[in-house]
Amino acid sequence: MNIIDEIKESFRKGNILHRLIYLNLGLFLAVQIVRIILFLSNSYGLFDEFLNYLAIPANLDVLARRPWTLVTYMFLHVDFIHILFNLLWLYWFGTVFIQDLGLKKLLSTYLLGGLAGGLLYVIFYNVFPVFDQVKESSIALGASASVMAVVVAAATYRPEKKMHLVLIGPVRIVYIALAMFIFTSLVDFSVNTGGKIAHIGGAFMGFIFAYYYKRGKDISRGFDRMMDQIATWFKPGKQRMKVTYKRPSNDIEYNKQKVDEQKEIDIILDKISKGGYDSLSVKEKELLFKMSAKK
Repeated sequence: MNIIDEIKESFRKGNILHRLIYLNLGLFLAVQIVRIILFLSNSYGLFDEFLNYLAIPANLDVLARRPWTLVTYMFLHVDFIHILFNLLWLYWFGTVFIQDLGLKKLLSTYLLGGLAGGLLYVIFYNVFPVFDQVKESSIALGASASVMAVVVAAATYRPEKKMHLVLIGPVRIVYIALAMFIFTSLVDFSVNTGGKIAHIGGAFMGFIFAYYYKRGKDISRGFDRMMDQIATWFKPGKQRMKVTYKRPSNDIEYNKQKVDEQKEIDIILDKISKGGYDSLSVKEKELLFKMSAKK
């Protein structure tokens, strides 16, 4: 097995956190290859034009012609230090996030955080007059808004958790997330203002998601369904699977099914009364959501 096959196999078997990291790294390497080719061909001036097709523009007319940039920008990096810190934070806090909220919610939070950050950046640049001179040419890129959403969501959902920092020791993740937010989003706001605005949007989305999820409300449920539907488009096979639900054949079977469902709900509710909503496992929370949706 060569190195390419090993990378493919690692991507296929890895969880969503590993795949997000691979996607960011893969696009970063692709950008660097294009950069080198343009440099060697004495066409480096085209590099900015190339980035414009992947980065999100503040100009509304350009954004309308390139709507895909709302997604591609959150995987796009040009500088090594930029992607290094983004992926380190994503790995550290993504690992914590998965332990409490699950893999599926990590993808939702990453994407929703990126969308929120990108949209807030566009809104600010078109609303506030301080940006009038630069909004026509301004672009934003990077996973920072998405990563910030993951960081803030993990810290909001389980603020008492601790991470061990070198030379410092165990520190509650809520303090780490707060320090990260302040220093990367608020300090010296006049520098990289577009990026800082996107950070704020991502942090806000991460907080809102975790705040409501902790209280039994999943604001990303509709988004999850949409992503599941999109995923089916890329699954191999001549025919897509059609999902049907078996109905009970008679009243006795129906009543038995309802009794079994109620027993499961009673067990979950009893667990909540003793240990709170946070004591539920990811599967128990999903079951509770499904049961409540039926009513």
